[in-house]
Amino acid sequence: MGFLRLVTRGVGIGAACGGVYYGCQDDARRRKIRVTVGGGGRFCRSAYTGLAMSLDYWWALRGLVEDSEAYNIAFAACHQRSADRLVQAAMDNGGLYIKLGQGLVSFNHVLPVEYIKTLAILQDQALKRGKGEVDELFRQDFGMAAKELFAEFDEQPIAAASLAQVHKAVTKEGDAVAVKVQYIDLRDRFDGDMLTLGILLRLVPLLHPQFKFGWILKELRTALAYELDFEREGRNGEKCQEDLKHLSYVYVPRVHWNLTRKRVLTTELIEHGVKITDAKTLRERGFSLKTVGRMLVESMAEQIFVTGFVHADPHPGNLLVRQEPSGKLQLVILDHGLYEQLPDEDRLALCNLWKSAILSDIPTIKKSSEQLGVEQYNVLASMILQRPLYQDANNTIKFNVRLTKADMEFMQGMAAKHMDVILDILKAMPIQLMLVMRNINIVRSINSELGTPVNRFSIMARRAAGGTAMSTTDAGLVPMVRRRLERLRFDCVLMWMSARSWLLHKYCHALVLFRLAPPELLSVANNMVQFSS
Repeated sequence: MGFLRLVTRGVGIGAACGGVYYGCQDDARRRKIRVTVGGGGRFCRSAYTGLAMSLDYWWALRGLVEDSEAYNIAFAACHQRSADRLVQAAMDNGGLYIKLGQGLVSFNHVLPVEYIKTLAILQDQALKRGKGEVDELFRQDFGMAAKELFAEFDEQPIAAASLAQVHKAVTKEGDAVAVKVQYIDLRDRFDGDMLTLGILLRLVPLLHPQFKFGWILKELRTALAYELDFEREGRNGEKCQEDLKHLSYVYVPRVHWNLTRKRVLTTELIEHGVKITDAKTLRERGFSLKTVGRMLVESMAEQIFVTGFVHADPHPGNLLVRQEPSGKLQLVILDHGLYEQLPDEDRLALCNLWKSAILSDIPTIKKSSEQLGVEQYNVLASMILQRPLYQDANNTIKFNVRLTKADMEFMQGMAAKHMDVILDILKAMPIQLMLVMRNINIVRSINSELGTPVNRFSIMARRAAGGTAMSTTDAGLVPMVRRRLERLRFDCVLMWMSARSWLLHKYCHALVLFRLAPPELLSVANNMVQFSS
């Protein structure tokens, strides 16, 4: 008992001394102390979540026969509980944890549906901070409170994301603006959170040896740090608008540079825009989903295959659709914090990989894969094209132009069984390409949510072919004719692949209509269209 009283007294004295020390510090120092103490809490919360998920899978699936009905039911229930835990942990931890959770949503062709649906709430929901914090940040960066800097400033955020919250305001010149204000403690906790995530990712292989993700965080550290620089984000937005100015439907809000700092970004306020995945509202306003899908895929393909300056985070919360006075639809691209500039050699290798897959040109596929640092050319091509590639006895590559449900299930199964191979490929390729694949994943996911109104694959394939053509420097009549003939062959092959898929779909419908096949065949035919993303 005496020892217990001694320990209790020591803890009390330590806490009292700590409280006195904390009370003597200025606001900035107090915030750093809170961040340091909170970092320990975030680490423990994350470790507990990971351990709980691992134990849940082990306990729920013990003794069950793999692929049996009971096993699949238990597995799905585990997925849902784990997804709920991940969302709660990300919301409690905030910042980078929410950012990583948002990134997982785009991998809906690999992750179970329970994770995708549950994690989706992280795209539009994040922590909101109090008024006092915003005023403190403005005084630090501008020397005055927000109310003094703007003619009007709405203290209630209109949106909150993983790194910042957005306020509606009016400048002293009378312009309506959106003011993106970074969470004041984010820079203070960046190094600690990166360290915590790095430790956790190194611990995961102890329980699950095939999941070795630690290197990814190291590779992405610089890109994530760039996102904390809002002046850089403003410059990225201006470059995006300049690169895509020939696409008249693309719009990037104008930056108010006199009201922008490293932690505050002030841009033109976009009103009456509709979130790109809100198909119901888009239809109610008479917007063509096919036009919306085409604008999205064309603009992102232009960045990947032509300009090489790629938006690496075009999730639905960053893409709005609105109607111009002329009646034309406009795609508004927001949040330009995370971009990658593809080196020309990598961009061209990516174009050639996509183009040669259409032409079943295996030597060029191999060469392009090697240029991107990957030897397993068939796996890399499947990852980039996002559909299984099959090679027959004649060394001809075959794949579905329209991504079927069976293809989706096959890819999810292969990802689960061969995660080690996929991670080796990701580790071998340039980091820029990994973020490009994130863009491709997100665009495919959005097109799928819209009901796949456009054939994303065909649009991207044509832009890839265009990207190779613009990189050719050979002059003269003969090289020009050769390029024209090569492009004609490419277009014919692509049209035949699309036509063959369409004809097969109609053929299945005709068989059912004339009662030459069971009605179940319709579900197969419809899946061919439904998953043409």
